[in-house]
Order: sequence, then structure tokens, then C-alpha cells
Amino acid sequence: MAHNQHFHFVGICGTAMGAVAAGMKARGFTVTGSDANVYPPMSTFLEGQGIPLVEGYKATNIPAAADVIVIGNAISRGNEEAEAALERKLLYVSLPEVLKEHFLRGKRNFVVSGTHGKTTTSSMLAWLLKAADHNPSYMIGGLPKNFGGGAVFTDSDITVLEGDEYDTAFFDKRSKFLHYLPECVVINNIEFDHADIYNNVEEIKLSFRRLLNIVPRNGIAFVNGDDPHALQVAANAPCPVKTVGMGENCDLRIVDIDYHSSGSTFTIDREVYEISMVGEFNVRNAAMAICAGLFAGLTAAQARAGLLSFEGVARRQELKGEVNGIKVVDDFAHHPTAIKLAIAALRQRYADARLWVLFEPRSNTTKRSVFQTELAQALALADFAVVASIADLHKVPEAERLDPDRLSHDIGAFGGHGWYLPGVPEIVDLVSKEAKPGDVIAVLSNGGFGGIHQKLLDRL
Repeated sequence: MAHNQHFHFVGICGTAMGAVAAGMKARGFTVTGSDANVYPPMSTFLEGQGIPLVEGYKATNIPAAADVIVIGNAISRGNEEAEAALERKLLYVSLPEVLKEHFLRGKRNFVVSGTHGKTTTSSMLAWLLKAADHNPSYMIGGLPKNFGGGAVFTDSDITVLEGDEYDTAFFDKRSKFLHYLPECVVINNIEFDHADIYNNVEEIKLSFRRLLNIVPRNGIAFVNGDDPHALQVAANAPCPVKTVGMGENCDLRIVDIDYHSSGSTFTIDREVYEISMVGEFNVRNAAMAICAGLFAGLTAAQARAGLLSFEGVARRQELKGEVNGIKVVDDFAHHPTAIKLAIAALRQRYADARLWVLFEPRSNTTKRSVFQTELAQALALADFAVVASIADLHKVPEAERLDPDRLSHDIGAFGGHGWYLPGVPEIVDLVSKEAKPGDVIAVLSNGGFGGIHQKLLDRL
């Protein structure tokens, strides 16, 4: 691909697409792009890089001189520019392919994967390296508070990637992470997710086996030694594997864990570390980041210092405000296991508080009935749980949809207090009437949830 000079990005305003487009521009390529919605901050960032943008998708948007069409993961058949690329037999590629050829080849690539904790672990690892003056490249799906954005490409030989098992493009159904040329892989955990593309957990495990199949002999995989699916995936891996966890059989054991209201301390490989976050899952994330960081060449002292200055990730147990003694917390949790872990961590941090959880089913999996019972069990762990209506209901076949009304009743059957209230105004009305000083209200969604955080704070 090296001789091709003009790259046109279809779906350029996605976080990763925009970052890579800017990286290509910085490398001297001509870059153009289009998106259904061209809006700040991505649009202003790209325009600031001198990249011309077009709003809307039309065949005529593809410049006649374009050598390569980069088609984003959100683009499907029927998109006019994708159809034009197919009809005109243009060279079209996915974003992971561009990453592989222009940013990852010849580098030491650290790929952080798993159902939960990818964003936090990859953010921690990137920060440990940055704090120790390694200046790594990184591409992370969330917004690490220590960095200005989720993706930067430097001239460092180390790249940290949040490795997603989701598919690559409409024309490439392999997982994205299979393009990332990994030297080091972290597998945090493996559970069923992405019900729109996987039928069961065995299909997901196959994808992770394929990932370990491309880790070289001079590389390593750090695998959750307490997770049965992760252990099965790693069982006959052709690369070196180290298990990390709390169980007695783990190669690198996390021991002497102490949770306090402002953070957690723990020991791994005879070294004591501290993080300013609570919850078992954050200790596990930090342990993985430490192991990968030491493999990259950090000392334990450098890792320890980096962890102490790690500020976390936006939308992970993030306090949005407090009014009349009532706290509103934002969290990204949307899978039943993530919800359980989030509630457990909130209980540790706010031990005496009554806990409200406001849940918006909007991921491709939670909109479906596949976790009908598991969601109820998880949400029942809160004192009060409110379920909103399903986002983009029309995208899920009727027979496969989650039943939010039944979910609210099931929460009660599992010992909690559940409500189903379709819209944000009704939820704000109920919670602002019922919440008392000392309560914590956690908003759980992988989207914006209609700006409910600020509406609650305004009403309270």
C-alpha cells in the first residue's frame, strides 16, 4: 500500500477513524473524509489538521484521485460510498488494515483484550509507559483522563491498543484485534457479548484463540488465571503464557488486597502497589497493566509511580456532581457482569449510602433477551433500580428483544426494588422525589442517556 498517496475515509468522525486519518495526514498522505454527522470536537480537530470533510454519504464524495478507500466499521452495505467503491473496483480496506500497514508493522504492539476492563487497562498501561518517558503510541476506545484524547501516534517503538473482539468491517468478519501484530496480549476475561455477531461464547473463544495464535515466541500473553474461559483459550497457545490472578494456581498472584474509601493497595510478585480506584476489577486491571509494563521494560518503581498519578477514564465511576448530599455518578457498565462489578465497587467506595442504579439498555447485547435474567440479578444488587426503554428498538427483531417491564418485576423477585420508566423525564421525576441526602445515584449506559446526569443534578 506504500505507493498509494490519497486515502478517503468513509465514516471519518469515529474516534479511531479520525485519529488514524490525522496520523496519515501527519505522515504526508493526502486525506479526505465523509461522515453522516460532521460535528465538533472531531470535525474541528480534523479541519485543524487540514483534512477536508463532507457531510452525508454520496458516491460523488469519493475524489477521482483517491487511491485507497478506508471503510469504517459502522458502514454497511447500502451506503452510497461503499457501493461506489465496490462497483468501481476501487482498493478498499478496513481501519485495522491501515493501522497494521502504516502504524504497527515493525513495532512492539501491546494489545489489551477481554470482555471487561479493556479501556481502563490499556489507559493504565499507556500512562505507565508515558509517565516513565517512553512516549508510546496508543489507541484506546474511551477517554483516559491523563491524555487529551483516545489515540496518538508517536515515533516510539511501543504501541498500546485496546483490542476489540468485534468484527472489522462489513467485508471482514474477523475480530479487529487479529490485525494488530501483537507482541504482548492481555486477556482480562472472556464472556458472552456482542449478541449481534456471535451466537455463543464458544465462537468468541475461537476468536481469542486466533489472537494467541499470532503472538510470536519472543512475545507473551498475560491471561486471567481465575477465568475458566480465558484459561481454556490459553491452554495450547503456541506463545509464552503467564496467568495473572488471585487463585493459588496463578503464575503471578495478586495478594494482600486492601480496599479503602480512596483507593486500593495490593501485592504482586512481592511488590506493593497502590491505585486511587476501588473495586476488585480495578485491582485486576492494574495488575495486568503492571505485568505488561514490566514486560515492556519498566521497573517496579516506575510502574508504582505511574499508577499513583493515573487519573482514571471518563465514564468509569465518574462523580458528575453532588447536590443536597446526593451524588450522581456516571458509569459505562452495560454487561451484567460489569454492572455487578460496578455496584460492588460503589458499595466499597460509598459504604453507608443507599444506591440507585439507572440503567439504559442500549448495547447490541442488552437490547436483546439473551441476558433477561442475568440483568435482573445484577440490578437487584442495588437498593433501587430503574430501567429505561430500549434505545433504537426497531433495530432488534421483536422476538429477540429484552422485556424491560418484566425486567423491573424480576429485579423485585431477586430481592431488589425495580421500576420500568420509559423516558428520562419520568425517571428524573421519580428519583428526585424519592432520593434522600446520603444517596448515590449511578447512571449506567454506554451512550448519553438523554443527558440524564445534568437533568438530575438540576432537579435535585
